[in-house]
Amino acid sequence: MHCILYFKEAGFNLNTIISNGKRFMAYEMISRLEEKEENTILQLLSESVTEREKKKGQLHKVFKNSFDAKPIFSDKFLHQKIDYIHYNPVSGKWRLVRNYTDYEHSSAAFYELNKLKHFMPLHYKDV
Repeated sequence: MHCILYFKEAGFNLNTIISNGKRFMAYEMISRLEEKEENTILQLLSESVTEREKKKGQLHKVFKNSFDAKPIFSDKFLHQKIDYIHYNPVSGKWRLVRNYTDYEHSSAAFYELNKLKHFMPLHYKDV
C-alpha cells in the first residue's frame, strides 16, 4: 500500500498512526476474506504468523512489520511520489490494469479525469 499523509500539526507519532491503520485494515481484510470463504488465502496469512505473534494472540499476518516513510519537503518530490503511486499498479510485475486511471483503489482517476472511485481525496486546505 502506498499513501501520502498530511498532518496539520507536529507532535504526532507516525509509528502509532501506521500501526493502528495497518491493524484496522488487516481486521477488515480478514473479515472480508472470511465472508468470501477465501480459505487458501486465510491459511497463507495464518502460516505467516511467527510463534511470538501467536503467543500474543495474532491469527493472521497481513502486513510486514516495517514501513518506509519519506518526508516531503518540495512540490517536485510530492509530484514524483504521486506519479509513483499512480503508475505502480501498471508497472513492473504488477500490471493490475492496462491504464493507471482504471485501478479502482487509486486516486489517479480523480486527479487525472475528475472521476470518483471509492473515495474522495481531500485537498490539504480542506483538512
